[in-house]
Amino acid sequence: MSHNDTIKKFVIEEFLPDLGVHELADDHDLLSDGVIDSLGVLKLIAWVEDHFQLAVGDADLDPDNFRSVRAIDAFIEDARQGVNS
Repeated sequence: MSHNDTIKKFVIEEFLPDLGVHELADDHDLLSDGVIDSLGVLKLIAWVEDHFQLAVGDADLDPDNFRSVRAIDAFIEDARQGVNS
């Protein structure tokens, strides 16, 4: 089950308030484009842990897991299936 819309909504509310949900591409590189900085990644991780009831461990802190809406969604799905544990 995809969580793209939920993730997009959070990213837009927190980091891109002037953008509409349909204006943010699933594969937009949030890190290299400067949308999310290192503190933003921490905020995003805290939200993922809280909203999806997941524990993000040290091994999961690869920036590629949080680079785009699609990457975040894949990380959540993998974590729920125990792939990132």
